[in-house]
Amino acid sequence: MGKTVEPPVGGGEIEPIDLKAALEERYLAYALSTIMGRALPDVRDGLKPVHRRIVHAMRVLRLDPGQGYKKCARIVGDVMGKFHPHGDASIYDALVRLAQDFAIRYPLVDGQGNFGNVDGDAAAAMRYTEARMTEVATLLLRGIDENAVDFKPTYNEEDEEPVVLPGAFPNLLANGASGIAVGMATSIPPHNAAEICDAALKLIEKPDADIDALMRLVEGPDLPTGGIIIDTRASIREAYSTGRGSFRVRARWEREEAGRGGYVCVVTEIPYQVQKSKLIEKIAELLNARKLPLLADVRDESAEDVRIVFEPKARTVDPALLMESLFRLTELESRVSLNMNVLSGGKVPKVMSLKEVLVEWLGHRREVLQRRTAFRLAAIERRLEVLAGYIVAFLNLDEVIRIIREEDEPKVELMAAFELTDVQAEAVLNLRLRSLRKLEEMELKREHAALTDERAQKEALLGSDTLQWQAVAGEIREVREAFSKKTKLGRRRTTFADAPSHDLGDIAGALIEKEPITVVLSQKGFLRALRGHLTDYSALSFRDGDALKFAFPALTTDKLVLLSTNGRAFTLGADKLPGGRGQGDPLRLAIELEDDQDIVAGFVVDPTAKRLVVSSDGNGFVVGEGELLSGMRKGKQVLNVAPPARLALAVRVAGDHAAVVGENRKMLVLPMMQVPEMTRGKGVRLQRYKDGGILDIRIFPREEGLAWTDPAGRVFQRSFEDLLEWRGDRAQAGRLVPKGFPKSGKFSG
Repeated sequence: MGKTVEPPVGGGEIEPIDLKAALEERYLAYALSTIMGRALPDVRDGLKPVHRRIVHAMRVLRLDPGQGYKKCARIVGDVMGKFHPHGDASIYDALVRLAQDFAIRYPLVDGQGNFGNVDGDAAAAMRYTEARMTEVATLLLRGIDENAVDFKPTYNEEDEEPVVLPGAFPNLLANGASGIAVGMATSIPPHNAAEICDAALKLIEKPDADIDALMRLVEGPDLPTGGIIIDTRASIREAYSTGRGSFRVRARWEREEAGRGGYVCVVTEIPYQVQKSKLIEKIAELLNARKLPLLADVRDESAEDVRIVFEPKARTVDPALLMESLFRLTELESRVSLNMNVLSGGKVPKVMSLKEVLVEWLGHRREVLQRRTAFRLAAIERRLEVLAGYIVAFLNLDEVIRIIREEDEPKVELMAAFELTDVQAEAVLNLRLRSLRKLEEMELKREHAALTDERAQKEALLGSDTLQWQAVAGEIREVREAFSKKTKLGRRRTTFADAPSHDLGDIAGALIEKEPITVVLSQKGFLRALRGHLTDYSALSFRDGDALKFAFPALTTDKLVLLSTNGRAFTLGADKLPGGRGQGDPLRLAIELEDDQDIVAGFVVDPTAKRLVVSSDGNGFVVGEGELLSGMRKGKQVLNVAPPARLALAVRVAGDHAAVVGENRKMLVLPMMQVPEMTRGKGVRLQRYKDGGILDIRIFPREEGLAWTDPAGRVFQRSFEDLLEWRGDRAQAGRLVPKGFPKSGKFSG
């Protein structure tokens, strides 16, 4: 047992504090520090504090685009020692990212040396790499020496740092941002700077422009690594109007012909923030696990550009299906999230829409303009004051020289004699002798006149909202021209397309060799597939006591549906059927068909076609053939039948009228529009019977009329007008069949 420490007598210096209140206060302080000082960017310049401090430190070091490079270790040391009291690794990581053209759309840092690559390899140590600013960084800093922004003391109060940068470049949207704070996060993908400038100019011209007007100019993200965005315009609009959403980005690929009629698919651009080496590693794992049945091999042939080669399993594989299988299972398709959670005014975290972000940036640009103008105006006033003193001195040069030579306190005498201010008198006393030429006097008057004109312009600018917005628009147009889509850096890299619609069945079916077959089912339920499309079924052989039930042509790539007497639909792949060398295999090995049930019909599914399914007691409805497909052995219930009724017929809908014949040899012609379309149910009564049930149905177009064939092979044709006495509404009994109708009661004799 440890020794118990007793509190000092009288309580000493101990102050009791409520633990809950203390934790809440301290955690809130930590959360606010993280939100404002680390994780969220400022909407005005699009930078987090570490990035702002890096750019500011490079300015202090005079690392302008035209100057020489300096070691990154020097830059990191200055940032850490003067402005950012955190680890050097975190500062260098931020610096590296600002230089990576595959991570940031418009780099702020021009790096020399190994700054990492798209494979995910890290940059070289900071002692080996060098850096300087890019033109983008200088745009962000433009006017910082002209009181454009406020400064605050650094962490040790030895120096000052900017609260925000002037931000002449629309950095927040152009370069994006990502970060995780406490209880909130931000994720903004990069955009095209020229498009953002166009949208900003639109808002200056028409402040009430809505999101649709802005989206005609800002199409969507423009990612450093390119790719194709396959989201709908409605989805992109929703993201920009709310500030939250995501974008589906796919790799860009093309088909390249290979020898002997073969081909390969070559990926030239991969989605944003996907590491190429990990992507290929994942694809290789899936290939080894046989989860990519269409792919034979993958090769990385990249140099400075991206080139990933996919070799198909066979020449017959559709390249679009091959790529679709890769998009579904790998990061060749990924989602880029949008969460525009930024610091509004540098203080309030807020999720902003596209318009709100642009409006706040424009407001900042206007404030910077006003502050720079006021700064210049003050400088002009100071210079004009000095110039006025110089001019007085030149006009009274002899007297000025006498006062300076003879008086003990020439400054006081000058101020008294010529009514000069302290500043003017000091300037005259400091004037160099070589400036006392006649030419210099003319130059002073010319400069005084020019500055007086400029002062009038600046005062007019500060007094007019219209002139201020015109000036802001002029600056934005300069940026748009510098980064226009005609330039190498400014051209749009990410394009837009609709996602192709391929399902998993298409991908699996692409491996099947397309061959004609004939599907044969015997009376006793033996199923087989013979090669080719047979026209004469009389030569088919069966087991003793067995015979043909039905047969129909198909392709090995088709899906087949079999309908049973209890109203269930079973799906089979034509490529999975037993071969035709024997008499087939029992159907019940492929599907779970109850012993007291039988197959009524079988056909190749056409997803665009419809079937009229009818029970023996005359109830039925229309169902799309695609709705009959099922992946289960026990099938899918379609027509609900109550014994002794059973599913009797499944006729393809190829017309607008149906002729129904019952076992009582009565026929009714009814319009198909009276039969509902359903996916499952009992349906509606088609024909009414006192005894017996339905025998046959034929669906026909009104303009072609009704035809049937007698046992002798003769074709009988009745026009729609000839069928007047048999026409009626559903659920009627009908009338006896026309003269010449087959005795079997069926339309095919």
